[in-house]
Amino acid sequence: MSKFFLIFSLVVLGINPIIAQDSASVVMVDEPQINYPGKPLIMSLVLPGAGQYYNKSPMWKTTAFLGVEVGSILAMIQFNKKAELLKDEYEAFANKNWSLNAWVNNRFNPTTRIYNDMSWTNFSALLKLIGTHELEIILTGSLKELYGKSSVSSDSLEIHPEWINSGEISVVTDRHFYENIGKYDQFVGGWSDANTDWYWEEKQLEDSTEIVIKTPMKVNYIDQRFDSNQMLNMAKYSITVLLFNHVISGLEAVLTNQKQARDKQKSQTIETDVSLLYNPYNPGGIGGIAFTINF
Repeated sequence: MSKFFLIFSLVVLGINPIIAQDSASVVMVDEPQINYPGKPLIMSLVLPGAGQYYNKSPMWKTTAFLGVEVGSILAMIQFNKKAELLKDEYEAFANKNWSLNAWVNNRFNPTTRIYNDMSWTNFSALLKLIGTHELEIILTGSLKELYGKSSVSSDSLEIHPEWINSGEISVVTDRHFYENIGKYDQFVGGWSDANTDWYWEEKQLEDSTEIVIKTPMKVNYIDQRFDSNQMLNMAKYSITVLLFNHVISGLEAVLTNQKQARDKQKSQTIETDVSLLYNPYNPGGIGGIAFTINF
């Protein structure tokens, strides 16, 4: 709280009243000490712990917020690196074990394997290449010249399965490709073990049961993608912790700053002092009485 010094002079009229009247009352006010709680707030929002340092809070508060900040950043970097490494691994696995040739061959020359009294031909998703999703096929050489296109939908292979032997087509291995081959039964025939090791399982949904067609390689691939996605989720959690750390540090800095201001205000006391004023022109030397209030 601001301090004010008020000095009241009570003039004592003596032998020389005219000279004594030169004595005057004096009011002195010091510079107000203004508290700005927004300053530690902004400091902590920029760098957690900075507002606590500004408030002169216990050092463990500054260290704690700063430690969470550094830890969150390092965790985010590490989780992203791990996710990228696992992504490269599952993509390499897919490129090696899934092919257009296997997909088309298993469509037009289905395996005779029976699993739990059901054959390949019992599943409509395996009996055609056209379905709910598609892949992008790149055309080169004479096929590109013939159709005047550099790319077509994988649906075209239903009509032109002979393209797989031309050496002039390839599949675009983009994000949709890596998602489709692991998620949809339509593409299960592309796995290299589909002909010999395919099987089906029932998947319980909220209000129904779904049949999912798998192969050991497809399951392996799905697990690899899951691990990579888990690392990405952990990186997102790290970012969330990072943001909350900024906000919590800012709020704590403001609350502490305001509490300190209230405590300081309560600690202020009113001090008084009475003294005599000297007047050389007064025979008694007394020019008045000074009453000082300090608050």
